[in-house]
Amino acid sequence: MFGKHSDSGFAEVLPGISIKTICRGSSTLMTEFRLKKGSLLSEHSHPNEQTGYLVKGRIKLYIDVDGLELAPGDSWCVPSGLPHRAEILEDSVALEVFAPPREDYLKYLNPADIIV
Repeated sequence: MFGKHSDSGFAEVLPGISIKTICRGSSTLMTEFRLKKGSLLSEHSHPNEQTGYLVKGRIKLYIDVDGLELAPGDSWCVPSGLPHRAEILEDSVALEVFAPPREDYLKYLNPADIIV
C-alpha cells in the first residue's frame, strides 16, 4: 500500500487538533496530526504502542508525569497503556505510528490518497 500526500481528508477530533490516517499495514498504522497553537490533548492511554516524530512546530509532551518540550526532528515513544497528554506551543505537524493499528483510526483513512 502507498499513501499519497494531500491536504484533504483531515478530521478535527478535538478543538484545534486534526488527524488523517495516511497509511496502514497489518501490524502498524501511521497518522498525521495537524495541531493549532494553544490546543490541548487531554490525558489518555490506549493499548497501542505509539511512536511519533515532530515535523514542524513545538509541543510539550507529557508521558506518564514527565514532560518535555519538543522541536522539529524530535521523536518519542509512548509504551502501551501509559497515560500521556500534550500542550501545543506553536502550530505543529506530527507523524505517529501505532502498533498494533488503532482500529478507531481506520475511519480517518482517506481512500482517495491510497494506492494499493
